[in-house]
Amino acid sequence: MLDDVLLETEDKMDKTVQFLQQELTGLRTGKAHPSLVDTITVDYYGTPTRLRDIANISTPEPRLIVINPFDPSSLGLIEKAIIAANIGITPMNDGRLIRVPIPELSEERRKDMVKMAGRTTEEQRVTIRNIRRDANDQIKSLQKSSAITEDERDSALEDIQKSTNDHIKKMDDMLATKEKDILEV
Repeated sequence: MLDDVLLETEDKMDKTVQFLQQELTGLRTGKAHPSLVDTITVDYYGTPTRLRDIANISTPEPRLIVINPFDPSSLGLIEKAIIAANIGITPMNDGRLIRVPIPELSEERRKDMVKMAGRTTEEQRVTIRNIRRDANDQIKSLQKSSAITEDERDSALEDIQKSTNDHIKKMDDMLATKEKDILEV
């Protein structure tokens, strides 16, 4: 049972780090990257569908994203979804493709993006700490019910704290890298 708690805790923390990675990848850095738009949800025939599932997304130039839908009749829906996503880019529909030019970020907008990345990272740090708290509670209740010894409890609590520190360090490193990308002109 102790191993289950530790494995489940590690798994939840890994998923939190992956989620943060996705969130940070979606933040604009002034360079074109498919991840800026691939998770946008399009109302495709009444079903919310991710853009990457209904179109090819490419970046032929450093400041241009090209979206080529599998179904040309979805061009208008894709265009509306990009505008509704409010990510600071304006799509251009030419009837076959949607071109999304990525404008240069102003210094003020760059600072806002860094703050947004920091807030997102802090939210995920809190999630990691909550996972740690829940796991610690489970381990303490196992020890109270005499399922594990005090030494096993102490060792498990140390393992969870080490895992927490490792995952938070990973997230801090990801944030530092993203901040550098955003502030790079």
